[in-house]
Amino acid sequence: MAEAAELPERARERLAKAERLTVQWLATLAFFFATVTARVEALALSPELEAAVLESSSSPASTSKRVAARSTAAETRHRVQAASTALLDVLRRADHPLQRLAPEDSARVEQVAGACADLFQRSSSCVEGRNGQLSLHHHGRHRLSDRRLAALTAVHNFHIRRPDGTTAAERFFGRTHPALFEELLLRVPLPPRPRRRRPRPPKLPYLMPVAA
Repeated sequence: MAEAAELPERARERLAKAERLTVQWLATLAFFFATVTARVEALALSPELEAAVLESSSSPASTSKRVAARSTAAETRHRVQAASTALLDVLRRADHPLQRLAPEDSARVEQVAGACADLFQRSSSCVEGRNGQLSLHHHGRHRLSDRRLAALTAVHNFHIRRPDGTTAAERFFGRTHPALFEELLLRVPLPPRPRRRRPRPPKLPYLMPVAA
């Protein structure tokens, strides 16, 4: 079709780039849905509840709520907010299967649904997220060594905390971990004490006579 339309080389390069990105987008979507399914299956719910979380209620409602909060256009925000409200109204009905869960089980399902919604995010600028932060480091320092990059990644995942007090590792694994720098103090050997300097003999003035 590009040849029949006699498109210039630049337009053909853009079509080739779009084709490559389409494959990556499909892989990203497949990874997202596979991860969501695995996390919901780990809850060990009944088939009815699992289908409700995956298809018709909790996870889609959480995703729509986050999209509405990030939308800048008022029309889009109101439309997505209305869809999210409709999904949440279904969840709150007394005959919904999720309403039969114990409070602690319901809170656990809601937490997993929120975590699944956070898996698929839209970046709006080059300074968002971990990749944007690394690009700023690369921009200021031109290159980062593998050792420095590993250290920055460990600090980002295990030390930097959100306002709710959680780290990226805690949100990913769903449990707390020891403080990063306290673990370093326990595992990294302390440097040896500096070598003691030998006392130097006092310097005598040159004009002082030497005792016989």
